[in-house]
Amino acid sequence: MQKVLLGYPVLFLLTACAQNVRSSSPETAGQRPIPISADDLTWTDLDPAGAPGVKIATLWGNAGTTGFGAFFKLPAGFAVPMHTHTHPMKVVIVSGTYIQGPAGAAEFRLGPGSYLMQPGGDYRHTTGCDQASDCVFFVESEGAFDLHAVTGTAPPSN
Repeated sequence: MQKVLLGYPVLFLLTACAQNVRSSSPETAGQRPIPISADDLTWTDLDPAGAPGVKIATLWGNAGTTGFGAFFKLPAGFAVPMHTHTHPMKVVIVSGTYIQGPAGAAEFRLGPGSYLMQPGGDYRHTTGCDQASDCVFFVESEGAFDLHAVTGTAPPSN
């Protein structure tokens, strides 16, 4: 089993996650922390047919239907063609090198501890993970996770 080492940015993020869970659940609001260790994350397939190897570990909410907080794992070398998402997402890279290519702009690469506020709506981009290692990143969104393929667009310039 491959372990992911969590640094200070991720520990801060997990603390924030626990606070968000508490505040969104009347049964536990202000009563107790909700720690979740890396070993206790439950990884499931995001979409085995459309995105083989991509995993999600949900911390709160439901990425398929509503706002959520979750870790995503992309296999090394994985790439998603040009697409959009309905809702903005806040992304923090935990491990690996995350690659994004906005339409009409140079791609950028983000390593562990990096942050991305990704717009929703018509923000067209590619997403990928460097071939050197899997990518793990935390995503928080106020809406469900979706992906709309964009056809007939040129790849981003490098």
